[in-house]
Amino acid sequence: MPAAADKLGILLVNLGTPDAPDTAAVRRYLAEFLSDPRVIDIGPVGRWLLLHLIILRFRPAKSAHAYQAIWSPEGSPLLVHSKALAAGVRERLPGVPIALAMRYGQPSLAAGMTELEAAGCTRILLAPLYPHYAASTTGSTIEAAYKLAAARWNVPFIDVLPPFYDHPAFIDAMAQVGAPTLAEFAPDHVLYSFHGVPERHVHKSDPSGDHCLRSDSCCATISAANRSCYRAQCFATARALTARLGLDAAQTSVGFQSRLGRTVWIQPYTDAILPELVRRGVRRVAVFCPAFVADCLETLEEIGIRAREDFRAAGGEELRLVPCLNAAPAWIDALVALLRERLDDDAPADPRRLAVVS
Repeated sequence: MPAAADKLGILLVNLGTPDAPDTAAVRRYLAEFLSDPRVIDIGPVGRWLLLHLIILRFRPAKSAHAYQAIWSPEGSPLLVHSKALAAGVRERLPGVPIALAMRYGQPSLAAGMTELEAAGCTRILLAPLYPHYAASTTGSTIEAAYKLAAARWNVPFIDVLPPFYDHPAFIDAMAQVGAPTLAEFAPDHVLYSFHGVPERHVHKSDPSGDHCLRSDSCCATISAANRSCYRAQCFATARALTARLGLDAAQTSVGFQSRLGRTVWIQPYTDAILPELVRRGVRRVAVFCPAFVADCLETLEEIGIRAREDFRAAGGEELRLVPCLNAAPAWIDALVALLRERLDDDAPADPRRLAVVS
């Protein structure tokens, strides 16, 4: 008799969110998030001291206040949008088990894998919803998923959706979502603001040891030396989106936000670019946040509220946050295309590989 077809499940993973916009919930979330050695990549003793003697004593209350400014009646915007995205993918892939998980917080990565296991899945396509590779996001998610899978007696076979920072489907979806804001707002300048990472993370991603951050043009193209460089991938997204939107590259900038601590993070910094734009005569700036596929604290509060206030205080007329992809139909279609492409590339000669068993 022929072997039974494998049952495939898809696990969508975003970074995470606190359960509530209060100090206790934020402290629990930050404790889990910042205990990850891929996030704070220093020795375990130093990480514990930094986290428990400094960060968790002061940051939770401040972050909780920020979360309160963006929390919706349905809950955390990131989780609300992620659930809607998962529902949209299910509609377009009927019969394929789709689970949603967060790397930190709830629903947990362990719960997502258990959900697929309960559905009879023996193969999992792990889909980290981070367009750009970083050891602290994609790398951490893959590592954690492998560990959870390895703990099972029947270890599921795992494939991984790779970074899609310049994939045409992703760029087209961002352009479709962002174009109406640009047309209505008519900005003088477009800023692409990405989440930052410490410079040491970029240096560690460079196998050559002598390319990343060694020159002003190190991120101008993707090469063997910087193919895993988060900063280079961000610049590639900005170039692709600028071309897709038909913008003048001279009227765009790239910045990095959300620094933590005193260590040097990748530059230029978003909060330094904005006042400089005002000094150059820019009055109206639109901000894309392409590192995030769902609106969250870093987009809605950090850019949509604080950066807007800072820009106007510096003399600018208006700053407009371009919505993230969230669960826009264009993004659902793009994500399904990315997933199908990965599955088709994985085993094109074996139709059982894509079989859905009821």
